Amino acid sequence: MEFKITASSGQARLGVLGTARGTVNTPAFMPVGTQATVKAMSPEELREIGAEIILSNTYHLFLRPGHETIQRLGGIHKFMNWPGPVLTDSGGFQVFSLSDLRKITEDGVEFKSHLDGSMHYLDPALAIEIQHALGADILMAFDECTPYPSPREYAEKSLALTTKWAQKCKEAHERISPEGGARPALFGPALFAIVQGGMYRDLRERSTEEITAIGFDGYAVGGLSVGEPKELMYEIINYMGPMLPAEKPRYLMGIGDLADMLEAVEAGFDMFDCVMPTRNARNGTLFTSRGRVSIKRTEYKDDPSPLDPECGCYTCRNYSRGYLRHLYLAREILSMRLNTIHNLHFYMEFFRQMREAIKKDSFKEFRQKCTDMTTTTQ
Repeated sequence: MEFKITASSGQARLGVLGTARGTVNTPAFMPVGTQATVKAMSPEELREIGAEIILSNTYHLFLRPGHETIQRLGGIHKFMNWPGPVLTDSGGFQVFSLSDLRKITEDGVEFKSHLDGSMHYLDPALAIEIQHALGADILMAFDECTPYPSPREYAEKSLALTTKWAQKCKEAHERISPEGGARPALFGPALFAIVQGGMYRDLRERSTEEITAIGFDGYAVGGLSVGEPKELMYEIINYMGPMLPAEKPRYLMGIGDLADMLEAVEAGFDMFDCVMPTRNARNGTLFTSRGRVSIKRTEYKDDPSPLDPECGCYTCRNYSRGYLRHLYLAREILSMRLNTIHNLHFYMEFFRQMREAIKKDSFKEFRQKCTDMTTTTQ
């Protein structure tokens, strides 16, 4: 993996991330394809709207259909017919969310499957082996996501475990031959590690020092957007951005609100993922240049206008607000598809414009222009 910063506007960075399967322009938003599919979208449609990289998930693919199955079928890219880069989350957050169904030890996590209640075990080495078998281009180290709120003692213990597991992940990654798995030979995948530490600044600093001392291809910040107040999230984002190595990609995990991502880009972050655009689409909430639209509202029943007159996506070119409202209320499958196409297109265009603003050294002006878009609900 190669990463190069090409321009900046304040602390906001314009970059190019190169992988064996293509280039990713940063700041970048990664649509979430948890189970080797971005819900309601075909890979061809993702390409058409400008997606350059997608995220998939170790935990879910480990349980179903199994990483060995995907490896036998040619790896995740062939399996889902996606030719571009794939980043695989390690499964740490999913295990974290199973708080009543899992037991954490010093070596790994024992948990019950949310699918059928069967018992499974996941540790750092296995998490890396699974991601190699999938053939991912960017692998994530296995970590423990610190919940909110957490007493300091718990956050310190979680931090220590995350550091220990990060070291084991790197060792496992280095043991596996670059020619293994389903990825192209001679260009092995990158490995990113995750900084934890809860909402404690000094613990975040300690975690950063320990993780960067081990050495990884990129660095992520986890444990945010887990219930903390917005102002506390922003405090950690602005503290962490400049602290991470400037020459490596900086990835803020699980953050997808437009205002939050603008805050993070201004703090120097490069990569983002979230289910927000796809989940909101299925729930009838659509992002537009004039703010969020709840398409089920009665006022749209006889509305012949496009969802967003300034949008050039397939949905806005061909369908009215009245039709989109009808599909949503009728619970038609096409509603999910058209809404998702629009929301993801909107996110891709939002990031394209953001990159252009950084290139022109006008990021602050761009952020100010986006105020109504990120705060208004129609």
